[in-house]
Amino acid sequence: MKSLWALAAATLAALPLSASAQTGANVVGRWQTPTRHGVVEITACGNSVCGRLVDSDGLRANPALRDVHNKDVAQRERQLKGLLILQGFSPKGSEWTGGTIYNAEDGGTYQATLTPAGPDTLKLKGCIVWPLCKTQVWTRLK
Repeated sequence: MKSLWALAAATLAALPLSASAQTGANVVGRWQTPTRHGVVEITACGNSVCGRLVDSDGLRANPALRDVHNKDVAQRERQLKGLLILQGFSPKGSEWTGGTIYNAEDGGTYQATLTPAGPDTLKLKGCIVWPLCKTQVWTRLK
């Protein structure tokens, strides 16, 4: 009986991870953005991933920076440090789709896709409406 359990455990251990588990593992971490030395920390959020702004040139100069460009006047007093800027993603193959990114520089929220482009590179594509999109390449911080 022990050998049957050992065989079952070995078989389960040998199965590949689901696409979402593999992809999630690829995007979870701290990422350097190409503008203003921003740092976004991406974590697992249930079956999805989400990301918070944890550092930037502006936050180093003034850690109490507020979301002054938010289109919703009631949100303009919230602090930028720790602000949830990535959310709502679903795994699809090797990428995360259907999510949004909030841009504190203009107060806009855009449809976004996260695509791992290597172990330490992440492509983030944000779109006002397709095909009006912009892609940034983020680098994993060690």
